[in-house]
Amino acid sequence: MIKKTSPATGAAAVATAAAPSSRLALAARETALIGVGTTALALIGQISLPLPFTPVPVTLGSLAALGVGAVLGSRRGIASSLLLAALAAVGAPVLAGWSSGVTASFGYVLGYALAAGLAGRVARSDAGLPTRFALMLIASSSVFVPGVIWLKIALGVGWGKAVALGLTPFLVGDVLKAAFMTVVTVKRR
Repeated sequence: MIKKTSPATGAAAVATAAAPSSRLALAARETALIGVGTTALALIGQISLPLPFTPVPVTLGSLAALGVGAVLGSRRGIASSLLLAALAAVGAPVLAGWSSGVTASFGYVLGYALAAGLAGRVARSDAGLPTRFALMLIASSSVFVPGVIWLKIALGVGWGKAVALGLTPFLVGDVLKAAFMTVVTVKRR
């Protein structure tokens, strides 16, 4: 039995045949956006201030993670952050001071993925300003979860010391970063 196709089915077949190039174009676009996000994280993260009492420098890397997530969306922000972490882990000089490696502060780099993912969600929400600030503060602070845990393990210190070295000195900066990102991501009406 010969199956006849209608013009509509033929058009669908043509669209399906053309899909691989569309998928290829989409994949290229996604890859480029993730690459741009990773580049932004690496470049903005170079703005840093080492602190003499902790191995964790003050950087604008977490602000960059919030921005990449807000601009590119959660999925691309997470992918950009994880690519940065992977590049650093294999020795590419993408961290503050053009350094690399899995150091005592590497947990914060992993935390960029959390911050970017949450910031992407906050940037697209219709929440009011106070709620957006609270959510952006959670996003900004999320880098501390893997950061402090990694720091504790890497240095072999107790929780009190890990918090003193890896959280307390950065709280004011995180509030400022969250406030800045709240203002710049407010939807214009």
